Amino acid sequence: MTINWSDFEKIDMRTGTIISINDFPKARKPAYQLTIDFGNEVGIKKSSAQITAHYTKEDLLNRQVIAVVNFPPKQIADFNSECLVLGVYDENKDVILLQPGKQMENGMKIG
Repeated sequence: MTINWSDFEKIDMRTGTIISINDFPKARKPAYQLTIDFGNEVGIKKSSAQITAHYTKEDLLNRQVIAVVNFPPKQIADFNSECLVLGVYDENKDVILLQPGKQMENGMKIG
């Protein structure tokens, strides 16, 4: 499917830093509950992420990520996921996180 530029402009992707991580035992597939700081304009958002295959909680704390921040919240078990952390699937369908090539200010827009 082809989209036009105005469709792409509707997607708000930002840099953010993971400031806390919790296990998510109620998720159907292994996942973490992330709290991510997207800076002053967007603020703090929470996300459920199925990234346990490649990352420990210690690996994730203070890691910068890229996420879509303008999706409506999604209820996952008893948790409201407010953004979608982006990643690439490896050969086993496990997620490798996307992140900037160097440290960026939180909230920087991807375009």
